[in-house]
Amino acid sequence: MPEHVELQQLVDMSVGSGDESIPNLLENKRPLIKRCPYLGLILATLSSLFFSLCSVIVKSLVNIDPMQLAMFRFIGVLLPTIPIVVYTEQPVFPRGKRLLLALRSIVGTVGLMLSFYAFRNMPLADASVIVFSVPVFVALFARVFLKEPCGMWNTISIILTLIGVILITHPPFLFGGTVTEHNSNYNSLRGAVAAFISTIFGANAYVLLRVLKGLHFSVIMTNFGAIAILQTFVYSFVFGLLCMPNCGTERFLVVCLALFSYLGQILLTMSLQLEQAGPVAIARSADIVFAFLWQVMFFNEIPSKFSICGAVLVLSSVMLVGLRKWALALPEDSSLRSKLGALAR
Repeated sequence: MPEHVELQQLVDMSVGSGDESIPNLLENKRPLIKRCPYLGLILATLSSLFFSLCSVIVKSLVNIDPMQLAMFRFIGVLLPTIPIVVYTEQPVFPRGKRLLLALRSIVGTVGLMLSFYAFRNMPLADASVIVFSVPVFVALFARVFLKEPCGMWNTISIILTLIGVILITHPPFLFGGTVTEHNSNYNSLRGAVAAFISTIFGANAYVLLRVLKGLHFSVIMTNFGAIAILQTFVYSFVFGLLCMPNCGTERFLVVCLALFSYLGQILLTMSLQLEQAGPVAIARSADIVFAFLWQVMFFNEIPSKFSICGAVLVLSSVMLVGLRKWALALPEDSSLRSKLGALAR
């Protein structure tokens, strides 16, 4: 989901903006880190678990429209952030940044709603793989809008991802198929288009976050949550999609959706405070593994050979991006950086 990558950038910004709370947190965590040196990676994997469970809930609640589910999801984004922005006494609507904050919120909201639509209309694992490819496309849009370099490795990652997405969507006009097969795959194809457009919006949201890197993360997340809730409510109201979840299982799952969203965000933030962004990005690839597992367990859908091949390509691309980010963050004289070879150049 789009905010996965955004939270990573927000933590990076906090570290670079002189926020003393994070070093203090790390100082307090050092004894635990010595006992468990891979704690950051474990937390990142647990974060993937909760985010993947959110996808399962979205696909399961067929009586509630994805737009309204997105509204419940954003409640889980906003509520935990309000105490932080109040405690740190940050200006909620800083001058000169309001338009960018609103644009970033709108882009992120549309991206998440499209990803929810994809989860509902195509196999869970396929949708998760496409949505998870957001980091690969960030370099492309950073090149277009921020004039950042897009080197050989980024180009390779983008090409591999595009091939992987084509294999996953398996469009009939490329792979053939009967009219009946085409009609049966129509919703899946629409879902795949929604998932791919979701990655475009997610990547642009990340680029906007780079422009807003001087702001405290709580300010960005508060604006994101508030505007997103308003946006999804208006959409749901205008299109007549508002409904009260049924008593029992549906309401319980809606609460779980907000709770799992909160837990996933907190665990991801903590993992990025304890570990470098590159290894965390690689650990977050567990999201794809969980998606395939849940698809078989909960929905009894066996992935096709095209889906598996496409997932391997996208997963390789994301891991390549993570490895390169890790390599560039290592000191120049690091032996590990020399072992990573061309990735660090």
